[in-house]
Amino acid sequence: MTHPILHGLRIVEVSAFIAAPIGGMTLAQMGAEVIRIDPIGGNIDLRRWPLAPSGTSLYWASLNKRKRSVALALNTPEGREIARALIAAPGEEAGILLTNLPASGWMGFDELRKAREDLIMLRLTGNHDGTGAVDYTVNCASGFPMATGRGGEPVNHVLPAWDIAAGLYLSTGLLAAERARRRDGQGREVTLALSDVMLASVGNLGYLADVAVNGTVRPPMGNELYGALGRDFETADGRRAMLVAISERQWRAIGKATGLAEKLAMIGPLLDVDLSTEGGRFAARRAIAAVLEPWFAARTLPEVAAAFEGSGVLWGPYQDFGQLLAEDPRCSPANPLFATVDQPGAGPVLAPGVPLAFSSNPRPEPAAAPVLGQDTEAVLAEVLGLSTAAIGRLHDAGTIAGPT
Repeated sequence: MTHPILHGLRIVEVSAFIAAPIGGMTLAQMGAEVIRIDPIGGNIDLRRWPLAPSGTSLYWASLNKRKRSVALALNTPEGREIARALIAAPGEEAGILLTNLPASGWMGFDELRKAREDLIMLRLTGNHDGTGAVDYTVNCASGFPMATGRGGEPVNHVLPAWDIAAGLYLSTGLLAAERARRRDGQGREVTLALSDVMLASVGNLGYLADVAVNGTVRPPMGNELYGALGRDFETADGRRAMLVAISERQWRAIGKATGLAEKLAMIGPLLDVDLSTEGGRFAARRAIAAVLEPWFAARTLPEVAAAFEGSGVLWGPYQDFGQLLAEDPRCSPANPLFATVDQPGAGPVLAPGVPLAFSSNPRPEPAAAPVLGQDTEAVLAEVLGLSTAAIGRLHDAGTIAGPT
């Protein structure tokens, strides 16, 4: 039998909110056993919006799919001792902790490695010096809100980009540390600062170099693509479409599909720019838009889609979340990424699995998130070998909790 790519890997996650949970979920969706430990009653993200009518957090459920949930009285020595035992449990592919909570006291790396010398610990901080930061406070300093919109006030995007990127960095770092441990037998503490994820991204995209070399600060340009042709156009039915031409082939495809090739070709000599280059098309973007706007305005979005079908034009419709779910076949069970799962407290929901597909290993089917504490008894029995009587005594003492 062929197993998912990370079958056999066990990770303990002690986390909240987005970054570490999305890192753990990514690994779980590739077949790792990810045991999320929460305090009894849940962590601070258990009731975060959006909520189902039952009060179940769709946010929490969406970030914790395919994990196992253990609820412990982490405010007691007994609860912390069980958590330590789970983190340090034996196994060649175990002894790994993923967290974005303060790693001090019983959760400090030096303290935890007393129970397992080869412990791997992935730890997310706010800033590199250990001070606090969240996506919102990191994003405002990134420069992107100042380059978003059409001028004037900064515009914060609603996508928690730095949390998502940090979660994927955490999963990459965890796999790298686990591979290194196989080679040298050494445990490691791997730290990642959320603000460093932002800073690395800004630098990797060339925006810091643009300032240093050219003295240029990217201005807000609305929905226009910086340095190439790309912008939104309104259609006859009040929808909007994004049109992009990065390559010359894509540029020529626009002219052919719209029937405007001759008119568009006139712009180059008129403005003395080379429309075969990205820079030339960027310089002539306003004139190009003036030619294309009436074409879009005369057609509905379905008519635009029909005209561009199979044409090689690079475009996409603007959609709200409801339109995405209702209209886009990529966001449906027709895409192997998705399946409908029965999420406790919410009912049937369309849930994604991991976007990666491995040719020689099956991609696990999308699965629901657990109810808080759903796996407490099973994990303590399987991982720590506790008897039913011992687990019952821990329940009676309030040290552990089952599903709530």
